[in-house]
Amino acid sequence: MQKDAIFAEPLAQVQDFRFDDQVADVFPDMIQRSVPGYATIIQTIGKLTSRFQQSDSHYYDLGCSLGAATLAMRRNISAANSRIIAVDNSTAMVERCERHLQAFRSDVPVEVKLADIRQQVIENAAVVVINFTLQFLPKEDRDALINKVYQGLKPGAVLILSEKLINADSIANELLIELHHDFKRANGYSELEISQKRSALENVMKPDTLQEHQQRLQQAGFSSQTLWFQCFNFCSMLAIK
Repeated sequence: MQKDAIFAEPLAQVQDFRFDDQVADVFPDMIQRSVPGYATIIQTIGKLTSRFQQSDSHYYDLGCSLGAATLAMRRNISAANSRIIAVDNSTAMVERCERHLQAFRSDVPVEVKLADIRQQVIENAAVVVINFTLQFLPKEDRDALINKVYQGLKPGAVLILSEKLINADSIANELLIELHHDFKRANGYSELEISQKRSALENVMKPDTLQEHQQRLQQAGFSSQTLWFQCFNFCSMLAIK
């Protein structure tokens, strides 16, 4: 696993964060050292997929990056006539995702698509995963995507939504940010790396509050929802149709 050192040296100008070849090459290391509980989230996506799988269904990984959630789903699907559709708009991620999936044998077919998840048709779905992806969409596009997911889910099917949060309470928000930075320091990131990456993400990642997510899911029509994981300002939610 190649070590993430993208922001290790001083940059004359910090560009907006992009999921390009440079990021794709170090992504497994980057996300493990940056997102608390990431391994638990991926493992539980597999368990939830097993619990909510349905035969003759589609399973979607929207914003699949290198395919960690896709693999977790595929390992846990036993229902007949199942198919996974993994979608990402980064060429670098899609190319590596395809190679990664080919390294593991499975009877569950996976279609990896280079596309905008906002344009992806969702139909006949048992499980839809949006894992740390909604936060990169323009805020005005988020309701429409969640509504589309809801409409494409079968009765009893689920959306698994993982996101970084912002807290409406400024004191609590700063505390969670500092705890997250402590987590990154403990994983070997320098103050320079933390600062430069924060600047790179400033214009491209706009987190919602937990209340905004909950309201969006309720308005879409989900009959039940729960926050099943949170560590600092990172969380994962389950919404049932």
